Amino acid sequence: MPKISSKGQLMPESPIRKLVPFAEAAYKQGKTVYHLNIGQPDIKTPQIALDAVKVHSLDILAYTRSEGSEGYRIKIANYYKNNQIYVNHDDIIVTTGGSEALLFAFGSIADAGDEIIIPEPFYANYNGFSTSSGVKVVPVISKIEDNFALPPIEEFEKLITPKTKAILICNPGNPTGYLYSKEEIKKLASIVKKHDLFLIADEVYREFAYDGVTHYSILQEEGIEDHAIVIDSVSKRYSMCGARIGSLVSKNKDVIKTALKFAQARLSPPTLAQIASEAALETPQSYFDEVINEYVERRNVLIEGLKEIEGVKVANPKGAFYCIAELPVSNSDDFARWLLESFDVDGETIMVAPAAGFYSSPGVGLNQIRIAYVLNKESLKKSIHILKEALKVYKD
Repeated sequence: MPKISSKGQLMPESPIRKLVPFAEAAYKQGKTVYHLNIGQPDIKTPQIALDAVKVHSLDILAYTRSEGSEGYRIKIANYYKNNQIYVNHDDIIVTTGGSEALLFAFGSIADAGDEIIIPEPFYANYNGFSTSSGVKVVPVISKIEDNFALPPIEEFEKLITPKTKAILICNPGNPTGYLYSKEEIKKLASIVKKHDLFLIADEVYREFAYDGVTHYSILQEEGIEDHAIVIDSVSKRYSMCGARIGSLVSKNKDVIKTALKFAQARLSPPTLAQIASEAALETPQSYFDEVINEYVERRNVLIEGLKEIEGVKVANPKGAFYCIAELPVSNSDDFARWLLESFDVDGETIMVAPAAGFYSSPGVGLNQIRIAYVLNKESLKKSIHILKEALKVYKD
């Protein structure tokens, strides 16, 4: 039989999606499953975006430019300007989701065997993107005891080698909900300038910053224009995950020129989704005000509830809509599967994402889970109760 590639064998499963067959089996048993495992908001997509697709006047659904339509990129640049981020539309490449933007970034700055330093835990697909790009992830561990704050700069410098090409952060963070401060961004800026590295920031959750704290983009930091690469997406901002529209943004002309070659190789981003995404930029601020208030309330319900469960430790997220919880279990993979296969409270159970998949260090995060608080408050309260009861009877 022909062999599968080594790269294919090394490609990790998604900790977010790998338990889907067990959830489907639970449905067939008649169970209700509360999905805390995936960042699919239940917030309605702005009607203006949906209507734009319904009323389009296209006669031919044709290719757009590989870098995305000029009109859309001009409006994205204006969106950034409104957020005190000053870029030109030529600094932007529209991608098929933030995922493709990351792949373009990796392909543009790193060769096979090169290294990218990432504070962990991090978005699980960074492991997959690095594997598919032949890039080595070098983790620097942030700790739940420190609320997953940026590790000391000395920890980064110890890891820098001639193979190091970049530092990658997610801000606000998935899976931790950590929001990097302006001071922390400045520390990262100093280290990438000192060692001539790129700083990649996945800023897809920019709008979701809580408790009166303002998000600070790496594109606002002066002096690192040639070092800074931002990954962005409409998926969470406008609850448009299925649109698969993102962007790569950089003032480094060589990065944009190189990423464009990758964009040309895949032809163009989807046309109708760009129409919806362009219209979404007209979404009023009141939409975000309501959404943020709702997420703050959900976060408070979740965190307060988790803290009341004996043996559970949880970090307090300042952005996005995720948290990491440490459980009194030895293997959260087994626990998550058991929840779906063997446990329910009055016919209801929960689906969580085991957190080990959000680390690249082996053996770390085995007793942690990621929870996405994208469900309404009543569903979150039920989910907390189910988790509490499950931990009472679960046997390692």
